[in-house]
Amino acid sequence: MLIDTHSHLYDEAFDADIDEVIARSRAAGVGKIFLPNINATTVEPMLALARRYPGYLYPMLGLHPEDLTDDWRDVLAGMEQLLAEPDHPFIAVGEVGLDYYWDRSRYDEQQEAFAIQVEWAQRYNLPLMIHTRKAHREMVDVLKSQIVNSKSSNLKLSNCKSSNYQLTGVFHCFSGSAEEAKELLGFEGFKFGIGGVVTFKNSKLPDVLRSTIPLERVVVETDSPYLSPVPYRGKRNESAYVSAVVDALAVIYQVERDKICEITTRNALETFIKVP
Repeated sequence: MLIDTHSHLYDEAFDADIDEVIARSRAAGVGKIFLPNINATTVEPMLALARRYPGYLYPMLGLHPEDLTDDWRDVLAGMEQLLAEPDHPFIAVGEVGLDYYWDRSRYDEQQEAFAIQVEWAQRYNLPLMIHTRKAHREMVDVLKSQIVNSKSSNLKLSNCKSSNYQLTGVFHCFSGSAEEAKELLGFEGFKFGIGGVVTFKNSKLPDVLRSTIPLERVVVETDSPYLSPVPYRGKRNESAYVSAVVDALAVIYQVERDKICEITTRNALETFIKVP
């Protein structure tokens, strides 16, 4: 079985053929798909789709850094109300993080919003799905600051089985340097989300994986409908194409394909503890 740990199947790009998309993912051996949220308007479409495919699609809740608007604090307040419900369906806080690739106008606000959502992960004992682009140093600083703040304030963690304040989650769409990877490996509860970028001709990611990141710290993802892997570049991405990512990892790590599936699935289930 494979798990696509990051797929936006509720996106309007799939409105016309979502049943066929799901059927193809099943046929490709994908046993579960995790859905990261983006903003306030995507929550209900995401939940409706997850209800349509129970036990197969699993939703997350968070505010993407590129979706901060003037009322972002109100948006976060509404989202936390959903997380505070005892029987909420969300398996993670995400997709959250920092993105300064196109726009730095909300530089401080992005970090404040990210810190709030990191605190949610601690408070509600959920993993994080972290998006980072052109913001590695700031992202690391926010994570470290939240860990220190939680320890010093003796944060009461709802439903938490331990008191070590260890954050867990996924560094989504990792494509950084070996030096960045080494620093992120220090966050022991985190995995590296590897998707279509690993198949790109000029990508340096295969070398970074081979030299620095153990397979036991890897999960696979598509980021559908974006970042289609080779040989599907230029087409809409979908969860079935995670198979191409697995093929690439088998070559990089020199491990049988079935072993890649086994290890990455185990890694995902260890991280997303609400998923049966």
